[in-house]
Amino acid sequence: MTSARKAYRASILHSIADPAEVGIEASYEYFEDGLLIVSDGRIEALGEAESLLAELPAGTEVTEYANGLLMPGFIDTHIHYPQTGMIASYGEQLLDWLNNYTFPAEREFENPEHAAEVAEIFIRELLRNGTTSALVFGTVHKASVDALFSAAEKRNLRMIGGKVLMDRNAPDYLTDTAESGYQDSRELIERWHGKGRLHYAVTPRFAPTCSDEQLASAGQLLQEYEGLYMHTHLSENRDEVEWVKSLFPQCSSYLDVYDHFNLLSERSVFAHGIHLCDDECKRLAETGSAIAFCPTSNLFLGSGLFNLPKMEQYGVNVGLGTDVGAGTSFSILQTLNEAYKVMQLQGAKLSPFKSLYLATLGGARALRLDDRIGSFSPGNEADFVLLDYHCTPLMQYRMQQARTLDERLFVLMTLGDDRAVRATFAAGQCVHQRD
Repeated sequence: MTSARKAYRASILHSIADPAEVGIEASYEYFEDGLLIVSDGRIEALGEAESLLAELPAGTEVTEYANGLLMPGFIDTHIHYPQTGMIASYGEQLLDWLNNYTFPAEREFENPEHAAEVAEIFIRELLRNGTTSALVFGTVHKASVDALFSAAEKRNLRMIGGKVLMDRNAPDYLTDTAESGYQDSRELIERWHGKGRLHYAVTPRFAPTCSDEQLASAGQLLQEYEGLYMHTHLSENRDEVEWVKSLFPQCSSYLDVYDHFNLLSERSVFAHGIHLCDDECKRLAETGSAIAFCPTSNLFLGSGLFNLPKMEQYGVNVGLGTDVGAGTSFSILQTLNEAYKVMQLQGAKLSPFKSLYLATLGGARALRLDDRIGSFSPGNEADFVLLDYHCTPLMQYRMQQARTLDERLFVLMTLGDDRAVRATFAAGQCVHQRD
C-alpha cells in the first residue's frame, strides 16, 4: 500500500499567536530551509529540513521549492460570491450601491445554471489567490447556496456559507418571508452543514432588511442546530447606522439589535464594524463574536477607517475580509496592502507579522477553526499556499534588497497579488498551480 505521506522543502512561515498579545518575536515560527510533512491530508511535522529529512521513511516523496515561501492558506472572513461580476461598479456609497448594482446582480441567481457558473469562477478565483477557506454570502435563493457548496465540495475545501435572509426594504424579487427564510435555511442546513469540510452560516443580510420576525427566526435556527455560524453586516456606513436607529428605536445600538435576537456568539462574524462605540466593542468581546476587517471595500465605498487597535484593546477577534464585490480584489495580499494604508491614515502601524496573523491564524480564530486550519500545528488540515519571491522582476529586485524576514514579508504583502501564488493546496492536495 502506497503511503500518503509527502514532504515539502522551502522557506516556511506561520503564525502561532497574535502579536498584540505575545509580542512579535513570539508570534511566529520561521524556517529558512524548512520541511513540512503531510500525511493523509494533515500536518504531521514541521521543522528544519536537515534534521527532519534524516528521519523520513525511505521512499517519501519530497518536493523542493527554490525562491518559494510556504504559508498556511489564506482565510477570507467576509466575501459575497454573487458579486463576483460586480467588482469595479462605479460611484456610490453603501446604500445606493446596493440598490443600483447589488440587488439587480443578485436577482440572476434564481437561475441555478447561472449560480453554478459563477460559483465555479468564484472558487477558482479564491484558489488562484491562495485562499483556502472563506465565509461566504449567497443570495436569497437556495440555488445559490447549492451551487457554492457543490463547487467547494468537489475540491474538498473548508467553506462556510448561507442563504441570505431579507424580508423588507429590498426589491420584491429578492425578498423572502420570515417563514420561507426559516424553512429554506433548514433544508440547506440539513443538506450541507457538516458534509465534508462544509459549514452553514445563518445569514441575515443586515438589520435594515430583516423584520423582527425574521431576526427571531434566525436566532431560532442557531438554537436548533449545533455548530452553525451567524454572518451579517454591522456598522459599515454612518447613514446605515442612523437608519438602524430609526428602524429599531427600542435598541440602544446597532449591535444591540442583533443581541436582542440572540445572534451574538462565538460563531458570529460581523463584517466591517467601523462605527462602533466602546460598549459595542465590549459586548463583542464578552460574547466571543468576531469582526471581519474589509479595507478595500471600506475605502472603495468611502465607508470609513476600521480601528484595529481599539479591537485589540477590547480583545475582539478580528479576521480579514476581501468583501468582493465592493472589495476590489480576491487577493488577500492586496487586501493587506490596503489594511496597512488604513492603519497609516490613523497614525497606527500594521506590522508584517500582524498582517500574517490576520490573513491566517487570526481568521481561523475568528471562525473558531484554529484547531483545524490557520497554522502548521501538527494534526491541522494541510491547507497551504506556496508564494513566489520572484513572481515579477520588481518583486525579485526588491527581495534581493530586503535584508530581514519582516522586510521580505512586507514587500510580499505590498507588491504581491495573484501572480505571487505559485500553488494552493487543500487537505494536502494541489487545487491550483500557476502555469
